[in-house]
Amino acid sequence: MEFIDTHAHLYLKEFTEDRTQIIQRALESKVTKIVLPNIDFISYQDQLNLAKEFPGICYPTIGLHPCDVKENYWTILDSMELEFSNTQFIAIGETGTDAYWDLSFWENQTKSFSRQLEWAKTLQLPIIIHSRESIPQNIELVSKHQDGSLRGVFHCFTGDLTQAKQIINLGFLLGIGGVVTYKNSDLKNIIDEIGLEHLVLETDSPFLTPVPFRGKRNESSYIPIIAEKISEILDLSLETIAIKTTENAEGLFHFENYATNYENL
Repeated sequence: MEFIDTHAHLYLKEFTEDRTQIIQRALESKVTKIVLPNIDFISYQDQLNLAKEFPGICYPTIGLHPCDVKENYWTILDSMELEFSNTQFIAIGETGTDAYWDLSFWENQTKSFSRQLEWAKTLQLPIIIHSRESIPQNIELVSKHQDGSLRGVFHCFTGDLTQAKQIINLGFLLGIGGVVTYKNSDLKNIIDEIGLEHLVLETDSPFLTPVPFRGKRNESSYIPIIAEKISEILDLSLETIAIKTTENAEGLFHFENYATNYENL
C-alpha cells in the first residue's frame, strides 16, 4: 500500500529545520511520492534542489501562484518560460486565481492563469489550479482553453457538488486535503456522491492540517489521515483508497517519465 501527496510546499521556511526528517516520516507512512507546487521564481530553485536531493520522491513543477501576481508578473512568466528547455517538470502550477486575499491584481491573475493554461497544452503537462473563492471563474477560464488536451487538478477543492461535476466534466481531478476532516466541511456529502474515480490526495503542507493535528504544521505523513476519512465516508477499506487515489495521481502526473531524471539537475 502506498500514497501520493499531490501538493506539498516542502521547500518553504517552515520546514528548514527538519525537512529530511519530514520526508522520512512520510516514507514511513507509505507516502512514496510528493509533488512540489511552485509559487514564484525564487521558490523555483528551492524545489529543484529538493528534487535533486530526493530523486524519485520529490517532483518539481513550474508556475506562478495567483497571490504572487503583481505588476511585474509578465516578466516573471517570461523568465519561467526560458526554463522550459533546461529542466523537466511534473506539472504546471501552482496557478489559478484567488479572490480571497487581494482583488487589486485580478485582471493580471486571469491573464497569468490563461498563459499558464496554454503552457500546459503546449508542454502536454497537467496543471495544478488554485481556486480560493474563485472556483466559478476558474471553471469558466478552463472551459475557454479546453481543447481536449488540458488535464490537471483543482487543488484543495472546497466547492459544491455542481462545481465538482463541472470540474470532472472538464476532465480534471479534485484534490482532497485536510479540510475533509473538519467538522463543518461539506466535502463528505460531495465525496459520497462522486466516489473515488476523480480524487487525488494532498496535504497543502504546511497549511490546512487535518484533525486531530489542526492548528499545527501540516506534513506529508498526515496523508493517511485524509485517506482514512475518505475510507469512512465511502465505507471502503483504506487499501482501496490508497490504490485508487495513487492510480489517479499516477495517471495524471506520469511519474514514470521523470523518476530518474532529476539526479542531473
